[in-house]
Amino acid sequence: MDLMFQPFRNYFDFEGRARRSEYWLFALFVFIALVACEMVAAAGESLSIPALRIVGGFGVLILALGTLIPSLALHIRRLHDTNRTGWWLLIGLLPFFGAIALFVFSLLEGTLGPNRFGADPKGRTKPATGDIANEFA
Repeated sequence: MDLMFQPFRNYFDFEGRARRSEYWLFALFVFIALVACEMVAAAGESLSIPALRIVGGFGVLILALGTLIPSLALHIRRLHDTNRTGWWLLIGLLPFFGAIALFVFSLLEGTLGPNRFGADPKGRTKPATGDIANEFA
């Protein structure tokens, strides 16, 4: 549960790495909040209560604006965990294929041990080099 709100604590932190669980729990939180706002708006539509439609619409707007920066920072930190620079986020501008590429990157496990973007968020270390049998195990 703590990882779900971690992006709000790292609001403008575009450096470092983010675990898959942090990324997907935040996505789940945003999805649930969006569905709740849409349900309020839909209830206002079906019950002919304009105030509920407005509240639901403002909820979506506030959610979108409130999670824009944390989402960008989290996406970039997630790319850093897979040893990619944040500029890879621009591949999402390509229709269809860009979204698929970013989705695949978000599913990949982070690099083992520290990489050029920081320490492993899981605290794992690389195996000792020189022992070839253990490096590929």
